[in-house]
Amino acid sequence: MKRVLVTGADGSIGRAAVTGLRASGYQVTGLALSYEQSSTADRPLIGDARSPADVAAAMDEVDAVLHLAAIPHPSLGTPEEVFDNNVTATFTVLAQAGQRGIDRVVIASSINAFGVPMNVHPVVPAYYPLDEEVGADIADAYSLSKSVDEQSARMAWRRWGTKVIALRFPLVKNREKLLEIAAKVAVDPTVMAREGWAYLDERDAVSAIIAALESPAPGAHVVGLAADDILLDRPTAELLREYAPTVPLRHPVTGRGSLVDTSRARDLLGFTPRHSVHTADAG
Repeated sequence: MKRVLVTGADGSIGRAAVTGLRASGYQVTGLALSYEQSSTADRPLIGDARSPADVAAAMDEVDAVLHLAAIPHPSLGTPEEVFDNNVTATFTVLAQAGQRGIDRVVIASSINAFGVPMNVHPVVPAYYPLDEEVGADIADAYSLSKSVDEQSARMAWRRWGTKVIALRFPLVKNREKLLEIAAKVAVDPTVMAREGWAYLDERDAVSAIIAALESPAPGAHVVGLAADDILLDRPTAELLREYAPTVPLRHPVTGRGSLVDTSRARDLLGFTPRHSVHTADAG
């Protein structure tokens, strides 16, 4: 694998992924609607991931695809705009890759794909730690789009034999931004209780992406991601007693232990997170 196409190359994860891929020796074609800052991709392109023509042109000489282009929150458009944009872009990328025989596609799903974190109703997860099989209760267009994207990945594997990994990203930021968000969430922990106060350092997100791109695993897989600890500097069990007392805990959690089961990321991709918002490090 020599060249990777990154859609959404000017988004926050997209920029980090392009830089990380280049640092790891890959050539990168970037595709974005526009670039607010210069891209480190050696082939930055302007185009729409919903457009078969734009995606086809971007796939020249591409060996694998990282699809990140999306409207990343339901508040950033009407329900129709969010759903149509996200689902159409993902299907277009998967179809173009499949028709060209591109072997590996990694797509960005979300911890919201099971619907509970953004649900307008006072629902709670079926259990903690969250895993890829947790029951869904979807009431917003963004979460629905991510769930459909995962189903589209399964279709691409069955139709074209494209190996697809859908990464369920939680909150992903650099450490400085994570600390800012943690300070705000600490005032009212209920705002992140339904996603288990999960987060992932941007550097670990890039490592997970590269692990997924390099994975030989056949099929279409959904893979949950999170740091090994929670965002808040409080014992997890204490937070659960206070903010999620009715949610069953399937496995004991000690200290600031994570409420996302990442065993599939470890077993399928060989990925384990290295960085914690609670510990300053250099690499």
